Amino acid sequence: MIDDIRRIAAAASDRIAAAGTIEELSTLDRELLGKTSELTGFKRQMGGLDPDDRRTVGAALNEAREGLQAAVAARRQELEAIAAKQRAAAERLDLTEVRAGRDAGHLHLITQSFEELEDIFVGLGFTVAEGPEVDDDWHNFTALNFGKHHPARDMQDTFFVDLGEPREVVMRTHTSPVQVRVMESQVPPIYSVMPGRVYRNEATDATHLAVFHQLECLVVDEGITFGHLASTIDRFTKAYFGPGYNTRLRPAYFPFTEPSAEFDVQRPDGSWLELGGCGMVHPNVLSNCGIDPEVHTGFAFGFGVDRLAATRYGVTDLRELTSPDVRFLEQF
Repeated sequence: MIDDIRRIAAAASDRIAAAGTIEELSTLDRELLGKTSELTGFKRQMGGLDPDDRRTVGAALNEAREGLQAAVAARRQELEAIAAKQRAAAERLDLTEVRAGRDAGHLHLITQSFEELEDIFVGLGFTVAEGPEVDDDWHNFTALNFGKHHPARDMQDTFFVDLGEPREVVMRTHTSPVQVRVMESQVPPIYSVMPGRVYRNEATDATHLAVFHQLECLVVDEGITFGHLASTIDRFTKAYFGPGYNTRLRPAYFPFTEPSAEFDVQRPDGSWLELGGCGMVHPNVLSNCGIDPEVHTGFAFGFGVDRLAATRYGVTDLRELTSPDVRFLEQF
């Protein structure tokens, strides 16, 4: 009887190993280990054995059943893994980035510009940070030292969202709220850039868009000076435009920086183009974000990526950047 049990168990193990689907394995499980299986039949035959033989046969029978149960469990795990892999393959989406030169098309000029700018700043030792496009008044205005009645809060400049308290939630007007979030969540030193889409409630024309793109740079550390700001802007300009371009800074006012400046880029033909704003991070902004302005200083600058790309590639009307016209898009 023991030989028969072992023979049946060996044959059953082979059948379990050969099961090709979970359904087939479940059928085998019932057939080999259920109430009508051959192994279960041996239990009914044990009543006629003497006590010693009953113990021996019972041990062999338990060993065979436990071995087959383990084999079923192992094979089930293998088949489930195979099935999961097959489902993943069947549901797989091709999310490969589309690059220039492929028949499927290429990245938009603004996306290309973002990627190149991020590569430049990462090469300079900066990290890339992102944040929500719909933000609250604290991050978009108050933490950045905007007074309660600052004109930038007016409806003519800002898209307000009908959520929460009146005029509390906005479509972000700049990527500076991401700077606030970085300073709130990270202790200095901070060397980071913030790319993204922003919104202004203004008329659209050849030089202005209501929805456009910015990239801002933030540095907060000990001993940061205005000289660090100027040299960083100049180094970035030459890395992006080339060695033939120079920069200059002109005094300006922004509520979140002090002192503040506008920075211009000089083209090889000698003409100047206003590119963005910059300055030393205002002590109030550092304090609002939990950073001691007596210990740390910082600088920030930002610019419109649309205008930057248009200047580099000779696009004279910013509205072209939002056009679906393939004749325009395929040039870049």
